[in-house]
Amino acid sequence: MFKKIAVIFILIVLIIGAFVLNSQIRKADSSRNKVADHSPYNISAEAKALHDSLFIADLHADTLLWKRNPAKRHDYGQTDLPRLREGGVNLQVFGVVTKSPKGQNFNSNRSDAPDQISLLAKAQLWPPRTWDNLLQRALFQAQRAQKLENDPANRFKIIRNKSDLIDAAPDIMLGLLSTEGAHPLEGDLGNIDMLYEAGFRMMGLQHFFDNELGGSLHGAKKGGLTKFGEQAVRAMAEKDIIIDVAHSSFDVVRDTLRLTDKPLVISHGGIRGDCEASHARNLPDAILKKIAERRGLIGVGYFHPAICDAAPDGIAKAIIAAVNLLGEDVVALGSDFDGSVTTHLDTSELAVITQKLRDHGMSGRVIRKVMGENVKRFMLENLPD
Repeated sequence: MFKKIAVIFILIVLIIGAFVLNSQIRKADSSRNKVADHSPYNISAEAKALHDSLFIADLHADTLLWKRNPAKRHDYGQTDLPRLREGGVNLQVFGVVTKSPKGQNFNSNRSDAPDQISLLAKAQLWPPRTWDNLLQRALFQAQRAQKLENDPANRFKIIRNKSDLIDAAPDIMLGLLSTEGAHPLEGDLGNIDMLYEAGFRMMGLQHFFDNELGGSLHGAKKGGLTKFGEQAVRAMAEKDIIIDVAHSSFDVVRDTLRLTDKPLVISHGGIRGDCEASHARNLPDAILKKIAERRGLIGVGYFHPAICDAAPDGIAKAIIAAVNLLGEDVVALGSDFDGSVTTHLDTSELAVITQKLRDHGMSGRVIRKVMGENVKRFMLENLPD
């Protein structure tokens, strides 16, 4: 009898502990991926009709990092499949975060600072193999996307080549996997093949700290590509892996442009010349022009300080500034949803960006490009055959 009571007591403690833990994780997710309070946005019939006719693509969201089920609609966080559909999104690039230094900031971060993702992985009950292994963290998040893909009810597909994009049915939402920094390579070029096999077709080189490949824009040294970094860039280019330099140092971007003639991507950022406060977050406009000359992509973020005003009108103005600087064929959306940023909309409300672009006089033809056609063109030109 005593043994039975003890077992029941332990089960009750475990259930209470799980409830408290889930509550804390949800609280952290909700507070870090906050949508600022706002009144419902007014969308005209003309803007709604245009928006509904668009191919919409977003170059960056960190949704796979968080415990919430992306297949279900939530009232916290900024994305999930139902809300992506409500916003009209056809293609979402999912960035995979594997390391984030304690005290993360835009100016200088030590690569040996305590890692916050290790704590998050344990708190969210990720498999033990992910707790101290960056490659396994990336592969686990890819498996989360694969689980979505394997359930026909989700009507979701990870694109791995051009055919996946060309042949997709109209009701299928497309996802593309990307790494937020290439530190999951952990100094081993063979890990590029492992990530490729898991479905990754885009790789960021750095995140908020210097890594084995070279300097971060927010790192302690901010140097150029290392020898290993040069080898990695060449290996990525050979496999038609798209290279994202959103958080890379000036010298890393210059070195990468020198090493490969492939077009590069800045998945989420902004224009320095348009916003003085963005200098710590964004690359110089001259480097953006070099990326644009190669028919690369610059994704405009929805967060401060990538742009000065993160409200929908400010997002539209930042997109227009990017078009004026770089041309209408290279500008795209790069929300950084669920990337521990506060936004003024979630992904279900994207029609307000179409509305604001129209309000500022952008033509429907250019709106189609920046809302997604530029990304579609880029993927058809640069994904593996």
